Amino acid sequence: MSAGGAFGGNRGARPVPPEKGVFPLDHMHLCDLEKKEYITCLKSTGHNSEKCRQFSKKYLECRMEKNLMAKQDMSELGFRKEEELQASADGSNRGKDI
Repeated sequence: MSAGGAFGGNRGARPVPPEKGVFPLDHMHLCDLEKKEYITCLKSTGHNSEKCRQFSKKYLECRMEKNLMAKQDMSELGFRKEEELQASADGSNRGKDI
């Protein structure tokens, strides 16, 4: 028999908590619609999360509104403000004649 723990784990290693801490699961299904929209988008785009960012953002906003996670500025979660996003999109299209 091996000296490791259940499923081959190391008994001497201490568990590391998640980076953002513990957050409650959505047992009451308060954000199911947003979650399903995001998952549907992922499936339809071949799991290209970049194309589903708006759904991811809606899901995280729902979780914050329902106190299922700590409220944070969306920029801390990797989302830029709408104006900045639009300005960068407009800037990348300048000079391109189609």
